Amino acid sequence: MSKKIFYPLLILIIPLAGMAFTDEFNWSLFDFIIMGALLLALGIGIQFIRHRIKQPKKRILLIGLLMVLFLIIWIELAVGIFGTSFAGS
Repeated sequence: MSKKIFYPLLILIIPLAGMAFTDEFNWSLFDFIIMGALLLALGIGIQFIRHRIKQPKKRILLIGLLMVLFLIIWIELAVGIFGTSFAGS
Protein backbone atom coordinates (compact mmCIF):
# COMPACT_ATOMS: atom_id res chain seq x y z
CA MET A 1 0.00 0.00 0.00
CA SER A 2 1.30 3.39 -0.99
CA LYS A 3 1.68 6.25 1.45
CA LYS A 4 -0.02 8.49 -1.10
CA ILE A 5 -3.47 7.37 0.06
CA PHE A 6 -2.86 9.20 3.34
CA TYR A 7 -2.02 12.56 1.69
CA PRO A 8 -5.66 13.75 1.64
CA LEU A 9 -5.64 13.54 5.44
CA LEU A 10 -3.34 16.58 5.45
CA ILE A 11 -6.41 18.63 4.56
CA LEU A 12 -7.55 18.14 8.17
CA ILE A 13 -4.82 20.57 9.21
CA ILE A 14 -6.99 23.43 7.90
CA PRO A 15 -9.87 23.05 10.40
CA LEU A 16 -7.41 22.16 13.15
CA ALA A 17 -5.50 25.40 12.59
CA GLY A 18 -8.75 27.30 12.18
CA MET A 19 -9.92 26.14 15.59
CA ALA A 20 -6.77 27.60 17.13
CA PHE A 21 -7.32 31.08 15.66
CA THR A 22 -11.08 31.60 15.45
CA ASP A 23 -14.40 30.41 16.84
CA GLU A 24 -15.79 29.89 13.33
CA PHE A 25 -14.48 26.31 13.35
CA ASN A 26 -16.25 24.21 15.94
CA TRP A 27 -15.26 20.64 15.16
CA SER A 28 -15.47 17.81 17.66
CA LEU A 29 -13.27 14.72 17.69
CA PHE A 30 -16.10 12.86 15.96
CA ASP A 31 -16.09 15.42 13.11
CA PHE A 32 -12.37 14.85 12.57
CA ILE A 33 -12.83 11.07 12.61
CA ILE A 34 -15.69 11.16 10.08
CA MET A 35 -13.89 13.57 7.75
CA GLY A 36 -10.69 11.55 8.09
CA ALA A 37 -12.57 8.39 7.11
CA LEU A 38 -14.11 10.15 4.10
CA LEU A 39 -10.75 11.51 2.98
CA LEU A 40 -9.07 8.15 3.48
CA ALA A 41 -11.79 6.43 1.44
CA LEU A 42 -11.31 9.05 -1.28
CA GLY A 43 -7.54 8.46 -1.32
CA ILE A 44 -7.95 4.68 -1.45
CA GLY A 45 -10.58 4.97 -4.20
CA ILE A 46 -8.43 7.23 -6.35
CA GLN A 47 -5.39 4.95 -5.97
CA PHE A 48 -7.52 1.90 -6.81
CA ILE A 49 -8.85 3.56 -9.96
CA ARG A 50 -5.39 4.78 -11.00
CA HIS A 51 -3.90 1.30 -10.75
CA ARG A 52 -6.79 -0.76 -12.15
CA ILE A 53 -8.14 1.35 -15.02
CA LYS A 54 -5.84 1.70 -18.01
CA GLN A 55 -7.92 3.88 -20.38
CA PRO A 56 -7.26 7.58 -19.55
CA LYS A 57 -10.79 8.79 -20.38
CA LYS A 58 -12.42 6.12 -18.27
CA ARG A 59 -9.97 6.80 -15.43
CA ILE A 60 -10.72 10.54 -15.46
CA LEU A 61 -14.47 9.87 -15.55
CA LEU A 62 -14.38 7.45 -12.61
CA ILE A 63 -12.15 9.70 -10.49
CA GLY A 64 -14.46 12.62 -11.28
CA LEU A 65 -17.51 10.61 -10.23
CA LEU A 66 -15.77 9.55 -7.04
CA MET A 67 -14.95 13.17 -6.23
CA VAL A 68 -18.54 14.27 -6.92
CA LEU A 69 -19.80 11.53 -4.59
CA PHE A 70 -17.33 12.68 -1.93
CA LEU A 71 -18.48 16.31 -2.30
CA ILE A 72 -22.17 15.36 -2.09
CA ILE A 73 -21.59 13.39 1.11
CA TRP A 74 -19.46 16.19 2.57
CA ILE A 75 -22.03 18.88 1.77
CA GLU A 76 -24.84 16.76 3.20
CA LEU A 77 -22.94 16.18 6.42
CA ALA A 78 -21.91 19.83 6.69
CA VAL A 79 -25.18 21.64 6.02
CA GLY A 80 -27.84 19.02 5.31
CA ILE A 81 -28.65 20.36 1.84
CA PHE A 82 -30.93 17.40 1.06
CA GLY A 83 -32.48 17.25 4.54
CA THR A 84 -31.84 13.55 5.09
CA SER A 85 -31.45 11.91 8.47
CA PHE A 86 -27.90 11.09 7.34
CA ALA A 87 -26.97 14.70 8.16
CA GLY A 88 -28.71 14.62 11.51
CA SER A 89 -31.60 16.86 10.49
